[in-house]
Amino acid sequence: MTRRDAVSAMLFALVGGRAGAAPSVATLIGDGTPGLSDTRVNNPYGLAIGPDGALYFCDLDNQRIRRLDLRTHRTSVVAGDGRRAYAGDGGPAAAGSLNMPHEIAFDARGHLYVAERDNHVVRRIDATTGVISTAAGTGVAGFAGDGGPATAAQLRQPHSITIAPDGRLLICDVGNHRIRAVDPATGRIVTIGGTGERRPTPDGARLSDAPLDGPRTLAAGPDGTLYLALREGNAIYRIDPAAGTLHHLAGSGAQGYAGDGGPAREAMLGGPKGLAVDGRMLYVADTENHAIRRIDLAAGSIDTVLGTGTRGDGPGPEPRRCALARPHGLLAAGGILYVGDSEAHRIRVLTP
Repeated sequence: MTRRDAVSAMLFALVGGRAGAAPSVATLIGDGTPGLSDTRVNNPYGLAIGPDGALYFCDLDNQRIRRLDLRTHRTSVVAGDGRRAYAGDGGPAAAGSLNMPHEIAFDARGHLYVAERDNHVVRRIDATTGVISTAAGTGVAGFAGDGGPATAAQLRQPHSITIAPDGRLLICDVGNHRIRAVDPATGRIVTIGGTGERRPTPDGARLSDAPLDGPRTLAAGPDGTLYLALREGNAIYRIDPAAGTLHHLAGSGAQGYAGDGGPAREAMLGGPKGLAVDGRMLYVADTENHAIRRIDLAAGSIDTVLGTGTRGDGPGPEPRRCALARPHGLLAAGGILYVGDSEAHRIRVLTP
């Protein structure tokens, strides 16, 4: 049995079934109490599967990036010494200090990037040496530096990062209402989306010219299409990679919890903060509604696949009876949806 097969078998056993069985949810790590151990986490946010097949996650209120071995269920600290500070560049990542790490992403070479909201930077952990450095930002909030080195540019509360199909590091610069891009070859940064204005985004507008109200999260599909969640805008957009245009997918713009079973564009969302693509399905962490919504990209419809719409903590295994508490991070991998159920202090796994 290969490592991937072993991990898949463990996860399917955890959620109590095989592929094709009824949807089911279970806790992968966490017992509802904040902590730092093989059984506890403290406000988990962004998630990623590493080149080694392990699950990496932002343990936000522990100020750390942690690794969970999906075979042994043992955890280790990848970055962060637990202090809320901006320190440690040039040394081992585990000895450095982070400040509210929100999301992570691996590039094609296995380097790990970390968006640190309150340090106003994106850090990089070298795949070979484990040394941490700054990839973008100066540590001072602001908006400056386009066209120059990313390490001399200013960001304001970067929340989310993703690696574009062309290898660029994309940053949701939420406080500046912009999307920034860093060229890995030159290290230079530019704005590719957003004008800095907080206005509704017109359907079909060019990304470079459109206002973006709280660009919170980006996710890339296998065909290169990007999906964008607007936190304050309470909407989801598709970014056409060839035309560079934005297309309205979900959310009426009004905050609320409504629309299941109908057109996604007419549904109401509550501060969406996480996205994950799995084939023709786009999953949305509808954070303030304490739910995970699913958009059928072919049909244009939306429904709730996890959560009750009311804050709580479980129970499983029935997904629609399992209450969540402000979920943030989402990851779709190997037929499993990983959910950072942040304020329930758990990472859950859903077989849709």
